[in-house]
Amino acid sequence: MVVLQRFTSFHQFNKHKLSSIQFFTCSVKPRKHHLSFKISCDSNQKLVLEFDPKIPIEEAITPPSSWYTDSCFYTHELNQVFFKGWQAVGYTEQIKEPRQYFTGRLGNVEYVVCRDDAGKIHAFHNVCRHHASLLASGSGKSSCFVCPYHGWTYGLDGALLKATRITGIKNFKVNEMGLVPMRVAVWGPFILVNFENGVLPEQESDFDFVGNEWLGSSSQILADGGVDSSLSFLCRREYTIECNWKVFCDNYLDGGYHVPYAHKGLASGLTLDSYSTTIFEKVSIQRCETGSAEKDQNFDRLGSKALYAFVYPNFMINRYGPWMDTNLVLPQGPRKCLVIFDYFLDSSLKGDESFIAQSLEDSETVQMEDIKLCEAVQRGLESPAYCSGRYAPQVEKAMHHFHSLVYQNLSD
Repeated sequence: MVVLQRFTSFHQFNKHKLSSIQFFTCSVKPRKHHLSFKISCDSNQKLVLEFDPKIPIEEAITPPSSWYTDSCFYTHELNQVFFKGWQAVGYTEQIKEPRQYFTGRLGNVEYVVCRDDAGKIHAFHNVCRHHASLLASGSGKSSCFVCPYHGWTYGLDGALLKATRITGIKNFKVNEMGLVPMRVAVWGPFILVNFENGVLPEQESDFDFVGNEWLGSSSQILADGGVDSSLSFLCRREYTIECNWKVFCDNYLDGGYHVPYAHKGLASGLTLDSYSTTIFEKVSIQRCETGSAEKDQNFDRLGSKALYAFVYPNFMINRYGPWMDTNLVLPQGPRKCLVIFDYFLDSSLKGDESFIAQSLEDSETVQMEDIKLCEAVQRGLESPAYCSGRYAPQVEKAMHHFHSLVYQNLSD
């Protein structure tokens, strides 16, 4: 059976400092269940070594275009980058009430996150143990998970409750046929899942230690910068983009380099000379003051300053004025990604329909401009005329840091 060690409710969590993580572990027997792919491409290591993170940014060349186009390299990335460590998968309001759940997919891994009747959070592989059908889809509320294929039923704690028409079966141990669990944790409003395979630890791990694994020394800085549970979820928008997932990340990490050229509307509200970048272990934080002489005093979406945090490998947190939006970049193949935008707003403004509509319209304009850029870059990466580029040392430090972290994962 799956046993959840500890959970503190969403409201109780707000009473504790955000630098600590709530960490949930499940005790299971070892299973021959493998997330890793068998890599048949001998060229992967050669491609990895075409980038050298030890070369100073002033002299460095960017990773080769094959990092963004090669299908074998993409599979290697899933194993080495995404199936190791903590990954943001959702936010606490998605499962605020008992029996709520949501599902997701990363690479070939299907997962479901839920809250049981006792208020405890669980995460499982969203796969029936009978004949591998997916159990749940989308999000919703249910007292159990019933397989749509043959009716096998599982509790929200992962235990197998009913296996239909198995009269005569031998060597069947019910307590070994529950859903395969994953480690799950909460930081502020975000839910994290660890996709690494293996026996999950019996004892509860130190919360700060797990927090440091995900955010490092930036944890308290983000909390102090307004990245917390005080804002209310407003809406979600999803964009399928014809580019490698790293192209979208690179665009985010160029230190505002592209803003005056591609986002003229946004640029008018930012003081670009104030742009700064700070590098942490697995996080980079870009800051910029906002405001202009032409600023509409009746509409202030950006506030006085903006904070843009990139959490390796694929999660972005943007905090500005009364808003916070997050961008989760999910690889869909070597030339495609899905970007999920979740918008959070100060609860005092949730009734201001005009303000919300105008803010979301402005944000949509920026997203459309970025999508056009990213898809054009992907097409350029496919061209035989391009192999590697160079960095602008003063503004693209976060991008170089990102590439170095990818290299580190791929070299392990």
